[in-house]
Amino acid sequence: MGISTEAQFHVLAVDDSIIDRKLIETLLKTSSYQVTAVDSGTKALEFLGLYDDEDDDDSARIPISLIITDYSMPGMTGYDLLRRIKKSTSLKDVPVVIMSSENVPSRIDRCLEEGAEEFFMKPVQLSDVKRLKPHMLKGRAKEVQPKIYKRKASMKENQSPSKARKACNSVLEVI
Repeated sequence: MGISTEAQFHVLAVDDSIIDRKLIETLLKTSSYQVTAVDSGTKALEFLGLYDDEDDDDSARIPISLIITDYSMPGMTGYDLLRRIKKSTSLKDVPVVIMSSENVPSRIDRCLEEGAEEFFMKPVQLSDVKRLKPHMLKGRAKEVQPKIYKRKASMKENQSPSKARKACNSVLEVI
């Protein structure tokens, strides 16, 4: 388990403003996260394998730990992107955070009701980025849970105690 937990997290940052995109990218990298930054909701969907209306091909996508997106973008808003992600069978558990320079309570409520984990006011601060880790850990737990159940089932069937211990340790390394 030599890799630090933060380095294993991959964040997709979406913002049409190059200044805001570079700021969030710098803050995320400062916090040791791997970052992919794109300038539109459409490019985010392409990266995630959701561009066409058919659901995604899970085998081709790069694992994403969290998506942080601007709300106000031309074409597809951050809210529209959030809705597409939450409708996806393989990405619905990926945490999504919305950010905006406009403090509109109805907009904030709508995003949180649709499944956003947080709504940050711009400019995003390092203290905001530090609040992301629990959401990524929760998302990872949802991802790993089926693997744990599968391992437990195979252990019950035909494994000796020492093999069971090794299997449990390999699952814990994933977490």
